[in-house]
Amino acid sequence: MAAAPEHAGRRRDPERTRADILDEATGEFAERGYAGARVDEIAARTRTTKRMLYYYFGSKQGLYLAVLERAYVGIRALEQDLEVDDLAPARAVRAVAELTFDHHEAHPDFIRLVAIENIHHAEHLRTSPVLAGLAGPAVDVLDGILTRGRASGLFRDDVDALDVHMMISAFCVFRVANRHTFSAIFGRDLLEHGRRAQYRRMVGDLVVEYLTAHVGQD
Repeated sequence: MAAAPEHAGRRRDPERTRADILDEATGEFAERGYAGARVDEIAARTRTTKRMLYYYFGSKQGLYLAVLERAYVGIRALEQDLEVDDLAPARAVRAVAELTFDHHEAHPDFIRLVAIENIHHAEHLRTSPVLAGLAGPAVDVLDGILTRGRASGLFRDDVDALDVHMMISAFCVFRVANRHTFSAIFGRDLLEHGRRAQYRRMVGDLVVEYLTAHVGQD
């Protein structure tokens, strides 16, 4: 008996097919942007059809939005699972910074997708049905750390969790997003392995030093 075609098995596993499509679409959108990405190319890479992609995601815009949502949900899940309650506040905030540093370095497509969506003024992301849940984990974890830090007299009280999230993101995103232009102008590769530990420590130092500056001073 002849073996069943591989794509037949894939049709019987819709979750796998959907995940494969999202994997390939992530690379395509990150590389070519929303306008330049080709649904035909994504279909070819996943050995499926444009019709099947539209069956799962409705349209090119629906596929792009699903890619964005999965990218954001990924980092939010890591933040939510981070165990910091038993850590001292300064060490806890460093742990958040280090997690962001590691994630962004390991997922350059995430950084590209965020940059692309900003070019579009977040018009696609604003339509997401899961938008309301994309902020909570990052802010909630930091808010709990800041509350403990203020209660112990360690952290200043004129900064909120969203400010700290912005500081951490600014450093970690810049390092990946601007790697090539920074290297061209200054001759330094921000992702050079020999500097990794220094930069990872630096982002924690920046946040902790800011949070503890002027505490107890008039």
